[in-house]
Amino acid sequence: MKNIVVGLDIGTTKIAVIVAQKNEYGKLEILGYGNAPSAGIMRGSVMNIDKTVESIKAAIEEAEMRSHQKIKNVYVGIAGQHIKSFQRRSEVIRTSDEEITHIEVEDFIALMEKIQVEPGEEILHVIPQEFIVDGISGIKDPVGMSGRLLAANFHIITGQTSAIKNIMRSVQKAGLTVKDLILEPLASASSVLDDKDYLAGVALVDIGGGTTDIAIYHDDVLRHTAVIALGGNIITEDIQGGCVIIEPQAKKLKEKFGSALASENKEDAIISIPGLRGRPPKEISLKNLSGIIQARMEDILENVLYEIKASGFEKKLIAGIVLTGGGAMLRHVAQLTEFVTHMDTRIGYPNEHLSASEKNEPIANPIFATGVGLVMWGLEKETPMEIVEETDEISVETTDAQSPKTATTPKKQKSSLFSKVSFGLGNVKGILEKFMNEIEDEE
Repeated sequence: MKNIVVGLDIGTTKIAVIVAQKNEYGKLEILGYGNAPSAGIMRGSVMNIDKTVESIKAAIEEAEMRSHQKIKNVYVGIAGQHIKSFQRRSEVIRTSDEEITHIEVEDFIALMEKIQVEPGEEILHVIPQEFIVDGISGIKDPVGMSGRLLAANFHIITGQTSAIKNIMRSVQKAGLTVKDLILEPLASASSVLDDKDYLAGVALVDIGGGTTDIAIYHDDVLRHTAVIALGGNIITEDIQGGCVIIEPQAKKLKEKFGSALASENKEDAIISIPGLRGRPPKEISLKNLSGIIQARMEDILENVLYEIKASGFEKKLIAGIVLTGGGAMLRHVAQLTEFVTHMDTRIGYPNEHLSASEKNEPIANPIFATGVGLVMWGLEKETPMEIVEETDEISVETTDAQSPKTATTPKKQKSSLFSKVSFGLGNVKGILEKFMNEIEDEE
């Protein structure tokens, strides 16, 4: 009796669906996946619901065909330039100095989920960074300690209400049920980082099509998140304008011949691309092509470095920078990152948690880092599912997952994959329930 979980990554350039379960060794077994060009999405936000629905359906159909599963429930990633975060300190005075309980900590986090945020925004995640008991700071888990004053520093992540609703409506119109919403850089981090990275300090940089998402960890705690409104698409646009070619040609040039370091290309290296409707072929210097790419990548990386400095952990990230997402596939991007930031850099592949199977090889790619992370998130939360027969069409019906507050108590976080997200996953369940109520009211 194994859980089957589906992750849905709604990106600016692609919609990725991954269907997976854990094998007997605790590794991910990919049952199937789907990948479709994204339409209706701009910089991580839904701009056209109908087009987005069609893209989701196309990816889902491919995943169903490969996995022989009928997909109903999905764990959905959320990102985009509307995502914000801030720090907040709060405290509660206890009526006695008896031992602090799990319930008290959960109630404390629940209070933070109800704080006022800017109009038009919703709280997605409430993440305790440290607890303070009677003035003693640096406590990760206060359960079992005694004290009258319980305080904590929280990292709070919000999203625009309209953007959240548009994602929810798109998924629901595609005939799916959202089990949970997860901030995408947190999902990506879970699939490409290990425990040593989290402890030593690391900056996860997910370079997507529309945005670049950052999650900074230190001492096993999420310290800073940020979204930069620049991604791979802006590089494609620069190539299109600089080389005077059409968008599909610019994208292929970037993917097949692009490099983030112009110095790595010879002066006389030329690529010829077909002309339009009877026009002669166009010759493009690979050095000039890489020069365009390098200039824009430097812009992105300068913004990344600014966020790392703003976090206050620039000198504490022993594990350096881990690049993932489609943008991490550019040749020499790690070298350029080290040059701009003066920090050790590697490319993050979501292969550590995958089983050694040929079927998993296409997924062991930075492009699927978020999708793999979403599946891992879901597998941590899911309760045992009903036993189903393996046929060509299996209905994946799971029991209701535990609520975020129940599934992420401090005690369970000790051994949970998502201890780096700490005890509170925020107000996601409330957002989902509120959305479903609105749908029923409209009907």
